[in-house]
Amino acid sequence: PRAASYTNRWGTTRGYGASRADLFATIDRPNLEPLPPEPYKFARWKRARVAPDYHVEIDSSWYSVPFGLIRQEVDLRVCGAVVEIFHKGQRVASHPRCPGRRSHVTVPEHMPSSHRRHAEWTPARVLAQAEKLGPSVTAFCEAVMADRPHPEQGFRSCLGVLALAKSYEPARLDAACRRGLSIRARSVASIRSILKNGLDSAFLEEGPDQRPLQHPNIRGQGYYH
Repeated sequence: PRAASYTNRWGTTRGYGASRADLFATIDRPNLEPLPPEPYKFARWKRARVAPDYHVEIDSSWYSVPFGLIRQEVDLRVCGAVVEIFHKGQRVASHPRCPGRRSHVTVPEHMPSSHRRHAEWTPARVLAQAEKLGPSVTAFCEAVMADRPHPEQGFRSCLGVLALAKSYEPARLDAACRRGLSIRARSVASIRSILKNGLDSAFLEEGPDQRPLQHPNIRGQGYYH
């Protein structure tokens, strides 16, 4: 095998018959290119599925994409203060990165007026499902949607609350939502915590005839038709 090269006392690299400086001048320098005009920026990638509210989650905040991509897989690129979203290699959305948590960044063009006709979930359908579980569940879901700039932005929390019916009986879920309304909770995490810690018991004892707490913005299911 060929011996490893080294530089002798005359500055010549053995095996090449030239010094390192000569090798750099003849081989490396002609192939050098100018440095990029901007320094390298680290980018973080993530794959996600678009939620029914046409948003994707990055670092506990949500960013919109065209509603036609609902339930499609997309690639997310976070670089500096910019969030980019790609579908099959094509960029479909770009947003300034939100510095806070639990925020929605929505482009109006991503939610055209025809959204309710095409999206799988609508506010009326969410409330119809909630009514099957109890009046306080319905009131809670409506309060969540009423507190958002667009009702669709509350779908994630509402669907999460409805999913709790798989683990808890409707009476407990309705009592937990009644308690959640009393403390102005608006997240599925709050309702889950109430159930997990048994904080719904006091409201459960009020009985099924107890009307849910009212919210000033509650419009009723018919409003969304």
